[in-house]
Amino acid sequence: MGQLREIVSGILTWPWFSEPHGYDFNGYLVRDPHGNVCIDPVAPGDDGLETLAREGVATIALTNRNHVRAADAVRGRTGARVVIHRADAAYARSQGAAIDGDLAPGERVGPLVVLGVPGKSPGEVAFHWPERRILIVGDAIIGNPPGACGFLREKVMDDPPRLRASVRELLALDFDVLLVGDGTSILSGAKERVAALCASVPS
Repeated sequence: MGQLREIVSGILTWPWFSEPHGYDFNGYLVRDPHGNVCIDPVAPGDDGLETLAREGVATIALTNRNHVRAADAVRGRTGARVVIHRADAAYARSQGAAIDGDLAPGERVGPLVVLGVPGKSPGEVAFHWPERRILIVGDAIIGNPPGACGFLREKVMDDPPRLRASVRELLALDFDVLLVGDGTSILSGAKERVAALCASVPS
């Protein structure tokens, strides 16, 4: 686990290193005057939990059924609501997660627009902050190797062709920053890296 730090203006992040994967899992806190949004929180440690409590968390938004991570701990400390796409909610609950509501593509969570990116799981979502040209993803795209974009292994995807199609659709968006749940984020030129990833795999 690591300390919370500001990765871009108004967004804090903290890592948890996964030995089996060889890269960081990342949690995010998006500051918003109407209520801060925490995305895919990894284990923050006691100091991190105190920081999150001090910052305040209104909503914990999960990108997919496998990114419950430390949501219950953050919910317990901050009183935040936990939300996930309806298609992934039953599995998340079966793993013991407390889910308080649904995420629907097209709605906003704080400043973020919810996007459906099914394929890894049926309810995978991403978040777009159009005014800031920021895209936040869970398992749709990983930041590995550092500086590039990749996909998880196909054996962990429900529908690899559908995921590739979902990621191609993201290229219609205006973004320059890509914040990833797994691996190393890309803080400039991200759309070009995603386009290169899409060009490297079959349709």
